[in-house]
Amino acid sequence: MPELPEVETTLRGLEPIMSQQTFAGAVVRERRLRWPVARNLNGLIRGQRILNLSRRAKYLLVELERGHLLWHLGMSGSFSVVAQSLAPATHDHIDFLIVDGPAVRFNDPRRFGSIHYLREAPEQHPLLAKLGPEPLTDEFDGAYLWTAARKRKVAIKAFLMNSHIVVGVGNIYANEALFLAGIHPTRAAGRISLARMQRLADCVKQVLQQAIVQGGTTLRDFTSGDGQPGYFQQSLQVYGRAQQPCVVCDQPVRLQQLGQRATYYCAVCQR
Repeated sequence: MPELPEVETTLRGLEPIMSQQTFAGAVVRERRLRWPVARNLNGLIRGQRILNLSRRAKYLLVELERGHLLWHLGMSGSFSVVAQSLAPATHDHIDFLIVDGPAVRFNDPRRFGSIHYLREAPEQHPLLAKLGPEPLTDEFDGAYLWTAARKRKVAIKAFLMNSHIVVGVGNIYANEALFLAGIHPTRAAGRISLARMQRLADCVKQVLQQAIVQGGTTLRDFTSGDGQPGYFQQSLQVYGRAQQPCVVCDQPVRLQQLGQRATYYCAVCQR
């Protein structure tokens, strides 16, 4: 599943192409995504100027003169910029047409992505209303994590992946941040000291920022808004490296299932 860096990379690819342009409409070939696409999407956006593009958690927000578009990539979704005349391929479900410009094409083989038109303020939408802070802001730091974790027995990895605690730290980046911080993924969140929580918050920021610079992580289907794949997978230090030597101590990286998610760690370096 595309995670925060992939969505941020997509945003940075689309923003210079879409911002301050005007929608000519939308071509909807398949409405049956995770939630049905509005039947009148074409009419809702036609003629509206695109004021701004932004990201909240793993969602893309397109601010229009009247309302917003809320986009989610789901498990396998991606956006690409193509000529409006280019024939659609399999799973090219929606084209967002720009006046005198290209089409922003949404492809989603598994159809777990979603496209919403919002009339209300985005922060009031049920998908966004209860989300935690963004990990790359000053609001997210060790003191915040330590306070939120008090008396919590849940494993720190699951705690870190809870979008009500902090958004956008998916499985790949949680594994990587915990390794860098030297924290065992199964340790109870409430038993981690303030100093170690500060280290963890710093490592989350470091891992996500590095991934954004390198274009995200290519696992299966992800491509960014300019059609280019991400390359952060070449820098992964622990994720996907079961039984390979730890990059620090040479002991084999271990793999276990934690909350039905693959969890990679070094039993020597992480405590």
